[in-house]
Amino acid sequence: MDKTVKENLKKIFGFNQFRGNQEGIVDNILAGNNTFVIMPTGAGKSLCYQLPAVIKEGTAIVISPLIALMKNQVDQLNAFGIDAYFLNSTLSKSEINKVKKETLAGRAKLLYVAPESLTKEENINFLKQAKLSFVAIDEAHCISEWGHDFRPEYRKIKSIIAQIGDNLPVIALTATATPKVQQDIQKNLQMEEADLFKSSFNRTNLFYEVKPKVKNETKKQLIKYVKSHKNKSGIIYCLSRKKVEEVAELLKVNGINAAPYHAGLDSNLRIKTQDDFLNEEIDVIVATIAFGMGIDKPDVRYVVHYDVPKSLEGYYQETGRAGRDGLEGHCMMFYRYDDIIKLEKFNKDKPVNERENAKVLLQEMAAYAESSVCRRKVLLHYFGERFEKDCGFCDNCKKPKETFEAMESVLQVIEAVKETKQRFSLEHVVNVLRGENNEYMESYHHDQLAVYGKGKDHDEKHWKTVIRQAMIIGLLEKDIENYGVIKLSDKSEEFVKSPYSLVFSKDHDFDQIAEDNLAEELNNSNKAYDEKLFELLKAERKKVAKTKNLPPYVIFQDPSLEEMATLYPTTREELAQINGVGMGKVTKFGAPFLKLINTYVEENEIITASDVVVKSSGTRSKVKISIIQQIDRKIDLDEIASNLNISLSELLQEIEQIIYSGTKLNINYYIQNIMDEEREDILHEYFMSAETDKIKDALAELEDEDFGEEEIRVYRIKFISEHAN
Repeated sequence: MDKTVKENLKKIFGFNQFRGNQEGIVDNILAGNNTFVIMPTGAGKSLCYQLPAVIKEGTAIVISPLIALMKNQVDQLNAFGIDAYFLNSTLSKSEINKVKKETLAGRAKLLYVAPESLTKEENINFLKQAKLSFVAIDEAHCISEWGHDFRPEYRKIKSIIAQIGDNLPVIALTATATPKVQQDIQKNLQMEEADLFKSSFNRTNLFYEVKPKVKNETKKQLIKYVKSHKNKSGIIYCLSRKKVEEVAELLKVNGINAAPYHAGLDSNLRIKTQDDFLNEEIDVIVATIAFGMGIDKPDVRYVVHYDVPKSLEGYYQETGRAGRDGLEGHCMMFYRYDDIIKLEKFNKDKPVNERENAKVLLQEMAAYAESSVCRRKVLLHYFGERFEKDCGFCDNCKKPKETFEAMESVLQVIEAVKETKQRFSLEHVVNVLRGENNEYMESYHHDQLAVYGKGKDHDEKHWKTVIRQAMIIGLLEKDIENYGVIKLSDKSEEFVKSPYSLVFSKDHDFDQIAEDNLAEELNNSNKAYDEKLFELLKAERKKVAKTKNLPPYVIFQDPSLEEMATLYPTTREELAQINGVGMGKVTKFGAPFLKLINTYVEENEIITASDVVVKSSGTRSKVKISIIQQIDRKIDLDEIASNLNISLSELLQEIEQIIYSGTKLNINYYIQNIMDEEREDILHEYFMSAETDKIKDALAELEDEDFGEEEIRVYRIKFISEHAN
C-alpha cells in the first residue's frame, strides 16, 4: 500500500485505517484493473472508488440510478474539499455548462451521472473530450433482469463506456447479488476477468424464524408476538395497502401503539408517522416495502413479514433493517404456500420471460421458508456463500428436527441428473424419479431411462427436500447460466464412487402443523441483561426525555441501558463507568436512574458485584486538556487543529470524545462564523426530533438543505454539549 494512499485516507476522509476489503479494492483500482465489488450496505462501498478518484489523474465517472443519493454524495465530497459534481435531469442549462467546463478544465475529480443522462449524444461527445481516470458503476445489480431492481438503461452502459474512452478501467459495485446476478453483471459489462472482492452477507445478530400462517390464528399470534416485545420498535411488512391498513387497525384496537405506512397515504402524514416512529411516539410501523428505504433507525428490535416476500433478496434487505446497532434483531415470517400461489397469479399478465423469472424467485422463497436446515446456511447459500456449521441462532437450529437417512436418495438424484444430461429443473428431475407421465417425458424420451420411476415410493416433498439439502452441502449445484437447472458438482462423482451416510432433516409441512404447536414460546433467546430492569430504565428514559423536552437518545442510548441492566450500578461512580455515560451525564440525568436501580436491587434481593471490571471511559490526555483550554480562549477551530498539527476532522473527533464523556464545551463563537441563525434553527429542530445523532441520518434527512458533513458535526457538538452535559 502506497504511503500517500494512507495519508489521503486520513487527511481527506479522516479514517486511520481501512475496513474489510477496502484496501485491496483501492489498490486494484489504482493499478488500473477492472474490479467487481459485492459488499453489504453500510460496509463502506463509496470510499472504494472515491479515494482512488482523488489520487488518480483525471475525472472518475460514477454511474448511479439514485438522483437524491448523488446530490448527497457530492455534498459530502465537497465538504471534504474534493471537487465533485453531478450531471442529471435536475440541473438547468447553465448548471450543466458549469459542470462540463469544470470537468474539461481537469478540476473535477468525480462526476456522478444518471444512466439516462449518460445515453444522451451531447453528453457522450462531452465525455469523449474529458480526461477520464475510470468508470464506477454503483448499484450494478440494476443491470440484471435477475436483480431486484432491474433498469433497462443499465444494459447500454458498456457500449457507451467503449465510446467515451479506450480501455477505461471499470469498477462495478452492488450490495446484493446472487451468483446468477453476479455473472449477469460481469457478462453484460464484459468484465468476466475482473478481480472480484466479495464481503460476507452474514448478519450474526439477527434471529430468523418462520411460523405457519393459519387462518384465524395468525392475527392472535401477531398480537401476542408484538405484546411480548412491549415498548420495542418493530416493523411489520404486508404486501398490499389494504392489508397494511387492516393489520395496523387490528393492533391499535388491541392496545398496541401502531401506525400504517404506504405510498397511498398523504406525504405529510407519512413524514409525521416516520418521525413519530423515530421519536418512540409509535412502537410499530405496519408497512408495504415503501417503508424503510430512507431510514436507519438503529434500534428496530424486530421485523415481521405478515405476508411472504416476492424474493429472497427483498427478504434479506427488509430483515436487514433490524438490529443495525449490533444488538439482537428478531426476524419472523408468517408463511403458507397459498401466498406463493397468489403471488404467481399476480404475475400472469407479465411477458413470458419475466413471468418465468418471477416464478423461480418465488420457488426459492418457498424453499427457504419450508426448509428445516439452519436458516443462515440456506440464506447465505442463495447468495453464493458457504456456511459450514449450524448457526444456533434461528428457529431450525433451536428445535429438534425429524431426520432420515438420505444416502440412497442422493445417489438416485445424482443418477437422474446425469441421465437427463444436466439440462433440467428440480421439478423435472423429481417427476423423472417419481415416474410421472407428462408431455415432457415423452418428448425427451425420459420415460425410457433406467432411473425413471425408481423413486415412486417417496412423495414430491421428499425429493425436493433431498435435492435442496444436497445442494447446500455441495453434492449438486445450480447452473448459473440457465437459472433453475440442476447440475452435478465436483463432489457428485466422488460420492457415487464412495457413498457415505447422510442424515437430512424433513422439511416443515406447514399445512399439516397442528394448532397446539402454534403457541410455542416466542422469544427463546437467553438475554445476558435483566430484561425487566431494562424495560423500567427505558420507561424512565422516556419520562426524563419528555420532561426535558429532548429526544431519548440524548439521555442514554440502548447499549448504555443494557449495560446498566447487566451490572446494576448503584453509586454515581459506578454509573459514570457505564459505557456512554461519564460523570457529566450522571450529574445531569443520573439521579432518577440510580434511584430506580437501587429500589429494584433491594426489592429483588440482587447481589451487585461492585468490583466488576467495567470498560473505563479513559483519562484525559494532554491533547484533550490543550483543546479545552484553547476553546475556552475562543480560538478558531481551524487554528487549534493547525496548532496541534492535526486535521479539522481529527480535531472534531477529539472534541466529540470530550463532550460524549460529559464535559461541556462552548463553541458558539465558531458556529456563528460558519452559519447563520436560520441554518442553526434547522439543525436544532432536526436533532430535537431525531432518533439518533448519526451524521449519515442527518445528511439523508437534510439533503434538500445543502448541509455539509462538517457543518452538521460541528452543530452536533454544540447540541450534545448544551443538552446532554
